[in-house]
Amino acid sequence: MGRRMYIAGSWTDGVATETIEVRSPATGESLGEVPVATPEDVDRAARAARKGQEALESMTVFDRARLLHRAADLMEERKEDLGRELALEQGKPLRTEAVAEIEESAENFRIAAEDVKRMTTEVLPSEDPNKKMFTFRKPNGVYAAISPWNFPFVIPSELLAPALAGGNAVIFKPSEYTPLIGARMIEILEEAEFPPNAISLVFGEAATGQAMVTHPAVDAIAFIGSHETGEAIVRAAGLKRTLMELSGNGPQIVLDDANLEAAASLAAFGATYVSGQCCVATERVLVHEAVHDELVDRLVKEAREVRLGDPLAEETTMGPLNNRPVAEKVDRHLEDARDRGAPVLVGGGRAEGFPTDLYYDLTVIDRVPTDSLLFRDESFGPVLPVTTFADDEEAIRLANDSHLGLQAAVFTSSLRRAFTFIDRLRAGNIVVNDTTDYWEALEPFGGASGTRTGWGRVGGKWGLMDMTDLRTAVVDYRNTAD
Repeated sequence: MGRRMYIAGSWTDGVATETIEVRSPATGESLGEVPVATPEDVDRAARAARKGQEALESMTVFDRARLLHRAADLMEERKEDLGRELALEQGKPLRTEAVAEIEESAENFRIAAEDVKRMTTEVLPSEDPNKKMFTFRKPNGVYAAISPWNFPFVIPSELLAPALAGGNAVIFKPSEYTPLIGARMIEILEEAEFPPNAISLVFGEAATGQAMVTHPAVDAIAFIGSHETGEAIVRAAGLKRTLMELSGNGPQIVLDDANLEAAASLAAFGATYVSGQCCVATERVLVHEAVHDELVDRLVKEAREVRLGDPLAEETTMGPLNNRPVAEKVDRHLEDARDRGAPVLVGGGRAEGFPTDLYYDLTVIDRVPTDSLLFRDESFGPVLPVTTFADDEEAIRLANDSHLGLQAAVFTSSLRRAFTFIDRLRAGNIVVNDTTDYWEALEPFGGASGTRTGWGRVGGKWGLMDMTDLRTAVVDYRNTAD
């Protein structure tokens, strides 16, 4: 079972001569293959998108909203089948994560449909009594939307829904690891009857993305993924508009007055949700030295209750990692920490007895030094690295000791301390007494200034605002005919 590209309103193999085979991380079986787009395929998609963008912009926001709601209806109707495909291709548990991802994607389309109808602007006072000054919004134009493999349906929804709502055309490239479920979204948008040239689907790896980003007909880029790739995109994009939601290295800070039962349970959730392959995963557990021993005991207990297994099985709470490069990265990070003297308390590597070698035990590793890869970089796997601190000042310093700043969590029973951390943590989002993985569809989500986690916001009306252009008009009544 393969998928074709969608270009200029038609499903096609284009002029591709290469293909990508897609294998399930859960079973190792081949799920199909997709053609690798050539620069000629990207050129055809971009030229069609220019025409499609004009058609989409000419529609009223109410007409666009109806199409978005229709797409959401189709997602909800097919969520069981879509969820099963997603679980097999990505590896996440079917019921608790895969189907839930389809449901959240539908909600993102509904949010965009409603927000665009309420995207009001202002009438501004003018110093000149003969003038009226007001603002309005226009689409940014043609978007290249490039998304990762960890949330292969919901992340595209975070980009495509506000882009289309705002009147932009979109050329969409899903990850080469999860292209099949990404194609399902385009099938739904086609069935919802969006203008055929307003959406295109191309497959490929870095070269395809490069062709999209640098094409002269592409006006803007929306990318969610690693900061290394994001930086390469920004360099290639030049002065084009960019929306960048990039890597995180989420600290969960546990103060000495915290509810340790909740802190341990939610840290484990933050490292097992999507098998830790999440930009807001619990990447670092920073714990006050006074409660270190009790928290670590609880983390070990939580780790032993994880049910690693087939993502389609009801009892599974954590599935495999998605691909070999991410598994090898986790291997390297753990080996580096071990070499630096950090003891592994539970887990510590890939699990045996499964159909592929991508199944990874939830690992608790203690006394992780601040110069280790586990502390410095985003590991993107089911690992809980524990580091201690002596007081609040040290906790803030350690949490901010990162080139990344997406989401942080702090556990405390004190509102005073909570607001101190909210004010001083360098992260785009700060959560108090819940997991670093906490997320709501309406909240603005993105990196903090001064970090390499990007700029712009996805979520709710904020993505829509980023993907439209604020303009100003000034009308002088003295020089009109009547």
